[in-house]
Amino acid sequence: MYDGTSRPPLFTPAHRRHALRAVAAAVALSAALLTAGCGSPQGTAQGAETTASPADGFPVTVDNCGVKTTYDEPPSRVVTIHQHPAELMLALGLKDRMAGTAFPDSAVLPGLREDYESIPELAKREPSFETVLEAEPDLVYGGYGSAFAENEGRSREAFADAGIDTYLNREYCGKERVTMKDTYEEIRTIGRIFGVPGRADELVSDLRDRVGRATTAVEGEPRLSVFVYDSGDKTAFTAGGKSLATELIRLAGGENVFADLDDVFGDVSWEQVVQRKPEVIAIYDYEGAGSVERKKKFLLSQPALADVPAVRNQRFVVLPLTATLVGVRSAYAVEDLARGLHPESFR
Repeated sequence: MYDGTSRPPLFTPAHRRHALRAVAAAVALSAALLTAGCGSPQGTAQGAETTASPADGFPVTVDNCGVKTTYDEPPSRVVTIHQHPAELMLALGLKDRMAGTAFPDSAVLPGLREDYESIPELAKREPSFETVLEAEPDLVYGGYGSAFAENEGRSREAFADAGIDTYLNREYCGKERVTMKDTYEEIRTIGRIFGVPGRADELVSDLRDRVGRATTAVEGEPRLSVFVYDSGDKTAFTAGGKSLATELIRLAGGENVFADLDDVFGDVSWEQVVQRKPEVIAIYDYEGAGSVERKKKFLLSQPALADVPAVRNQRFVVLPLTATLVGVRSAYAVEDLARGLHPESFR
């Protein structure tokens, strides 16, 4: 109930769209009842997920970071905020459900690039609440917690008031630790929401195989200590123990030297980096934080870091930031890290 002090619920195009769908569903149900018993052509297994009635397998209820949502049908106009949710949807063949993307931060996977570029880009960073509304979405899928920043007017409650569902990447649900299991579950959950569980299972199987090949290749190799350098000069912004990166490094035959940092990301001092003597530095590559070459130049120019084994031996592994997050690219990151840590295992 609107009490006169908070913003009243908005009657947006999303409300109108939901109302029209309800009418359409009622008409379709009536038609189905009238024609029941008359018989219909039997579909084949191939392409069943794309030709089946959208209501098959629905409703679907999902509890996402404490927000419970029931989907009566697959969303049809989705805005993704941040790149990794967009890539996940494209990997599931859901381009036709995407109304807009926002905040690209790395080169898109080659196999997905053409589809990604065909979708309207709403903003170079997080779009305003009004910009998202103009795209008339029925679902907003955010990659980082900042997708739903309350201080910028994009809270999940604000979208709910506008009749728009939201979903946040599970890495930002506040769990103790994120693992590859979360990646696989994220894919399966999105597959359920969009009525394509078979595609999700197939994608998960492919990614598991990719990870398995990489871990088998480095099995028995000595585990190398790895420092993740995201950005920073006065302090180092790095991946902590709650990040997926900690597990990616472990699967690739290494150990995150800041696995004891109780967060997904956090700042550490350069003195701490020196004390932990990393043998390899994984540099995150993304727009807005300086080029990889600039980051390498900075690390190599610091006298205090000169005796750090990774700096002394110039052992750097470059990873797109999006490849280290819960999404379709994390399996690729395991392979890239494994090759960087133990190149001899891949010759």
